[in-house]
Amino acid sequence: MTEETKNNPSHVAYQVRDGAADKSYWTRVGAAFPHGDGKGFNVVVDAMPLDGRITLREPSEKPEGTEG
Repeated sequence: MTEETKNNPSHVAYQVRDGAADKSYWTRVGAAFPHGDGKGFNVVVDAMPLDGRITLREPSEKPEGTEG
């Protein structure tokens, strides 16, 4: 078991696509885990956005532009 699978991520990685009428579409693509010394992160991605842009947000925050 890796360190990432034992701990909760500090941030969630999203691909954000612009939509019509100022709406954004957020797709979870991975997560970020802090290093033990607090000086960096390991970023684990399950998919890579075609535009190369990844947005990191704290997990407790609801991404903008989502419904529900």
